Amino acid sequence: MKKVLGLLLITGFLAGCALNLVTGRKQLNLVPESELQMMARTEYGKFLTENTVLSPGSNQDAAMVARVGAKISGAIKKYYDAKGQTSILEGYTWEFNTVSNKEANAWCMPGGKVVVYSGILPITQNEAGLAIVMGHEIAHAIAKHGNERMSQAMVQQMGGVALQVGLAQQPQKTQDLFLMSYGVGSQLGAMLPWSRQQETEADKYGLIFAAMAGYNPQEAIAFWQRMSSAGGASPPEFLSTHPSDANRLKKLNQFMPEAMKYYAGS
Repeated sequence: MKKVLGLLLITGFLAGCALNLVTGRKQLNLVPESELQMMARTEYGKFLTENTVLSPGSNQDAAMVARVGAKISGAIKKYYDAKGQTSILEGYTWEFNTVSNKEANAWCMPGGKVVVYSGILPITQNEAGLAIVMGHEIAHAIAKHGNERMSQAMVQQMGGVALQVGLAQQPQKTQDLFLMSYGVGSQLGAMLPWSRQQETEADKYGLIFAAMAGYNPQEAIAFWQRMSSAGGASPPEFLSTHPSDANRLKKLNQFMPEAMKYYAGS
């Protein structure tokens, strides 16, 4: 029986590996993106009702987040339209919200559901720094890194069951895996860390997205240096899933010439 189960899991694993149009590598995506986007709409709405959302009409920080989000999402659409890859953004209905929360955090759910915590703004310091963070988080979503992490977790913890089965049979566990996969809220106790490969991809495309939107990608170097030193012995929650080290800065500098080309043409 164990052998049969093992073969089924291996078969499911192989069947779930697909070529990612954004990054060009194969990744495990067991959950249809449409199902994750549906779940994201539910969880996003729930999160907003449970937190203090700042209004762009009366709060300058929220207005800045909305402005940066509009520029980045517009640039991304233009980028993939020009490449004939509009399917990458299928189902995306962008939302950008700022919540009053002292944690230094930000995330993007499937379908373009973005939240920025007010606690990260003293570290971003300016609009370009904010664009680096938002570009990075949006890159994670567009590259389907959350789908990849959730698929891996569902194989390891739930035997690779389908999302709908998980929601029906183990709703709380499935919900927790979803939230952890997208870095939502430290109250969950433990986050699923981004892999080094996922981080590198998000850094690269995040720089490009910010640059296309008209923000200087060189701000990424200063931002990650500030983020790395912001917490001292206790780094910000953002870094529990986003490791920052000398290797990251080295790679950012490697990506910079390409990103600057997009900035020059923005």
